[in-house]
Amino acid sequence: MSSLNGAVVLVTGANGGIGTHFVHEALARGASKVYATARNPRAWDDERIVPLALDVTDQASIRAAVEAAGDVTVLINNAGASVASAGILTQTDEEIRANVETNFLGPLFVARAFAPVLSANDNSVLIDMHSALSWYAVAGIYSATKAALWSATNSLRLELAPSGVHVLGVHVAYVDTPMAAHSTDPKTDPADLVAMVFDALAAGDHEVLADAASAQLKAGLSAPLEAIYPQLGHTTA
Repeated sequence: MSSLNGAVVLVTGANGGIGTHFVHEALARGASKVYATARNPRAWDDERIVPLALDVTDQASIRAAVEAAGDVTVLINNAGASVASAGILTQTDEEIRANVETNFLGPLFVARAFAPVLSANDNSVLIDMHSALSWYAVAGIYSATKAALWSATNSLRLELAPSGVHVLGVHVAYVDTPMAAHSTDPKTDPADLVAMVFDALAAGDHEVLADAASAQLKAGLSAPLEAIYPQLGHTTA
């Protein structure tokens, strides 16, 4: 079980949406300090919150964050980006590169950079925000990057376990934030999502399936491919 009491937390993408809820809920559950990071960090009205510049796509920025936050015990990889168009063949080269840099390489490099810090501190935790679309390839490069991050999180979990670092992966479909404003599908309240994540952490869980869509998609991974993607139909030899 991992408690946030006295923890020093770093949240990427803390300026809005899910990130801001992570900041406030961590403090409500006993964290002593939260580094609220963003490319352009904003001011906060709580002395326990430390604004910190961090661009997850920039190695120099990541190194500077590690130097400034060497006391971190809980790292929450929350920053992410999405693209408007869904087709991996129609997305531009720039959209593909931006998604790979932000959604996959960014959190991976942040986790790698902070791994020595987490390993050196007791009761440390890494939380990676995935997506239900990790298991459903209907969002082009976004799905691909989230699938890649899911795999990388599994690798990090195994490699960090000997150092006592607990790794928690979170899967969720739509969350009621500006990023999902275009969708009319059911959405999880970001406050409820963050509560679920921290409850799972306290219970010692390794994975959060935050909604029915995530649970259904993971359960379907062992099904024939045509069951997941009925548009493929059945082929004959």
